[in-house]
Amino acid sequence: MREFIIDCSEFNDEADFWAAYLSTTQPEGAQLFGRNFDALWDALSAGGPGWPGECVLRFVNTDVLRRWQDGNFYRTLQKIALDSRTIAIHMD
Repeated sequence: MREFIIDCSEFNDEADFWAAYLSTTQPEGAQLFGRNFDALWDALSAGGPGWPGECVLRFVNTDVLRRWQDGNFYRTLQKIALDSRTIAIHMD
């Protein structure tokens, strides 16, 4: 199974996060992907735009994500990782 590693260490903002997700995974329907957590959930749970195919997503150096939105960005991604039944998501 493919594994995509997304290194968050150089991200300055959420736009960097979504750009890295799309450039790393090169998902189906990338041009229609909403670049937000609702769109990510739709992609991962129902195969919507942004679906990366069967894979493992590994986000590394995630400390920077904890500083965005008073930690809500990280917590939302963590919840998606825990709830996902179709894609394994790891946060290191």
